[in-house]
Amino acid sequence: MRTFLSIAIMLLFSITMVAQSTNCACCTENHTEFDFWVGSWEVTNPNGTKAGENNIQKAQNNCVLIENWTSATPGHTGTSNNFFNSKTKQWEQIWIDNSGGILHLKGNKVGNQMILQTDKDTNAEGQEFLHRVTWTDNKDGTVRQLWETITTGEGVTIAFDGLYRKKD
Repeated sequence: MRTFLSIAIMLLFSITMVAQSTNCACCTENHTEFDFWVGSWEVTNPNGTKAGENNIQKAQNNCVLIENWTSATPGHTGTSNNFFNSKTKQWEQIWIDNSGGILHLKGNKVGNQMILQTDKDTNAEGQEFLHRVTWTDNKDGTVRQLWETITTGEGVTIAFDGLYRKKD
């Protein structure tokens, strides 16, 4: 009887340990939608010149994608935290760069694109505007990042258009 009880306790302990080790709150399909952006990248402008380098890593038990950007323009860097917000059922990005620039983007994946945008704001001329950033997961393994500023009455301005290629 004692042997049976010992085996039962050991079995229960093993099952509990396996359950705890496989419990990952951020290992859902939603949390992996932006994984195509994970990696170490060289980024080029549409004309082929180097725009910069970017390193995107998963952290906090797969709950966050951390971006570390270094521009080809000397001295310009930035960092973002990207995460799937389970409450709102959407992705968010909080970006801040070393010049004090800040963006808070929200949105979702549609097909092979992650499309995030800011809330509407008003510029100095009283016009409403927003920023929309679209990452496209290309079939050849590259990622295109297109940052558009959309201003009421003015249309769309391209703030950034970069092609990401994985570093070797």
